[in-house]
Amino acid sequence: MDTIYAVATARGKAGLATIRISGPRAHHACFVLAGDLPQARYAALRRLTGADGVFLDQALVLVFAGPASFTGEDVVELHLHGSIATTNAVLAALSDIDGLRAALPGEFTRRALENDCLDLAQVEGLSDLIEAETEAQRRQALRVLSGALGAKAEGWRTDLIRAASLLEATIDFADEEVPVDVTPEVSDLLGGVLAELKAESKGALVSERIRDGFEVAIVGPPNVGKSTLLNALAGREAAITSEVAGTTRDVIEVRMDLAGLPVTFLDTAGLRETKDAVEAIGVARALDRAVSADLRVVLTDGSTTFSGLDTVTTIYCFLVKQMSIPEVWVFRVKPGRVSVN
Repeated sequence: MDTIYAVATARGKAGLATIRISGPRAHHACFVLAGDLPQARYAALRRLTGADGVFLDQALVLVFAGPASFTGEDVVELHLHGSIATTNAVLAALSDIDGLRAALPGEFTRRALENDCLDLAQVEGLSDLIEAETEAQRRQALRVLSGALGAKAEGWRTDLIRAASLLEATIDFADEEVPVDVTPEVSDLLGGVLAELKAESKGALVSERIRDGFEVAIVGPPNVGKSTLLNALAGREAAITSEVAGTTRDVIEVRMDLAGLPVTFLDTAGLRETKDAVEAIGVARALDRAVSADLRVVLTDGSTTFSGLDTVTTIYCFLVKQMSIPEVWVFRVKPGRVSVN
């Protein structure tokens, strides 16, 4: 088994950078750089020097003995000053030590999985936690990382094994009188697992949206206030606003945190019939993104026509009746007030 090393924190300038070393020669590498091996699980301040005796940095060193570590192997963490030059110097010194190599992407987590320190659900939860941008994403990722889903799966496995064992016992002793009818217990076990699986399946869609984020498309005719609404939600000039109709030609995306939920608002081209080839492409893209979004907000002043119909009627029919999309909010913009259909 190779001993691997890599920067465990984000690249770039920072107050702190952490380099993780994992494998059978991790403690040896620590001895080479720091001169001794600190007590396991206690932080120790050490001067790090390269093989040629050049001073590299003064760092906090943490030593973990396997299997009581993240990867289940011997692990060393070097907490350095976070300059790019310092990090690169220490990485270069590690590359000069026999038996060490740079880790592949995700290799520390893969070793944790292989050594039963994490299950597959926890690995996914760890990835989600690292990528979390909102409070809802953080909470969801922590629930998965804590092993809650793995515990549920283990409970289902136990119940299914119990049900299979009861049925096998009945089959094996078919010629003998079985003192207890196992059918009710087997039915209860299978019914319970099936009900929990259905509930988990329904919740998976919500969990996926929290992880990946929601999309809200703002659609409507030109110059009805779509870009103004987007700017107001974003709190900045994310889209150009103008009295000239057809200013927005492409889809403008603004991602934000709404009450802990990741939401991407889409400002789209004004919907109308046009002979302008570029604007026509924008209208087509607007409809495509509206169809794929999780929610559609339609703005209209009720005055613009589209193929002989009120614009909002056309959009509503297209999204709801033709595309079978019920999640459409229609706002009629009038001077001094906004009414919702």
